[in-house]
Amino acid sequence: MSCLRAYSTLGNPHASLEECLAVAQAYDLDAVEVRALGGTTDVPAMLARTYGSPEALAEKLGVHSGLRKGVPVVAFGTSLRLIGSTAQEREAFLDFLPWAEALDVRWLRVFDGGKRADATELAEAAATVRWWQAERAWRRATPEIMIETHDALVNAAAIRRFIQAAPGTAILWDSHHTWKKGGEDPVDTWAQISECVVHVHVKDSVSIPSARHPYSYVLPGRGEFPMRPLIAELDRHFRGVVSLEWERMWNPELSPLEEALRSARESRWW
Repeated sequence: MSCLRAYSTLGNPHASLEECLAVAQAYDLDAVEVRALGGTTDVPAMLARTYGSPEALAEKLGVHSGLRKGVPVVAFGTSLRLIGSTAQEREAFLDFLPWAEALDVRWLRVFDGGKRADATELAEAAATVRWWQAERAWRRATPEIMIETHDALVNAAAIRRFIQAAPGTAILWDSHHTWKKGGEDPVDTWAQISECVVHVHVKDSVSIPSARHPYSYVLPGRGEFPMRPLIAELDRHFRGVVSLEWERMWNPELSPLEEALRSARESRWW
């Protein structure tokens, strides 16, 4: 058993979709996670400007012809939050659906939101999940949501409380967040939440403050993140996607994505 490797397009946010797919293919990755294209996170609008319609995009990439060009898109990263979402955010989230359907994208990433993961926040999160389940049912949509451990879900205990509030919901585990913000060893966190994880974000850093964080991102394999024991555990027990989240869109001082992918490969980081 071995997990699949991918990268998030936050690493090359100004590229086109086809350029992003080509990069993944060049580095022998299995998939791409789309969060930004053409310098924007409004991916549906960018795809509409570029391809016109979901059907035209699917035909361009050969999705349904058996002649698929490049690696698949495994997920779209939306900006919807379970806690604190607005009607406008929900409408923007729904704009992803026809594009996901056209490309056979299974997962739509949704943020957790919030700060405390207390009873009030978890009740709101569960209500948003129910809203989506109702929308998905009447639209007969095939994509599913996965919830990123980004804000309130900062440790294994909070994640488990959320799963109790919204049983069966899939988790996108940001292993760096629970390590740096939650103070947990990733292997220990994995042992507690593995049954609900479908997708994992990985990145590397050192304990030196940066402009945006109390740590600084570094090239994969050059930091302090305990990747070796984690990836060994994931390769033994996980069939989902492990995605390098090289956040160059939010941190433009970072090296180009290709340098990060080369570093990960040369150091056998993953």
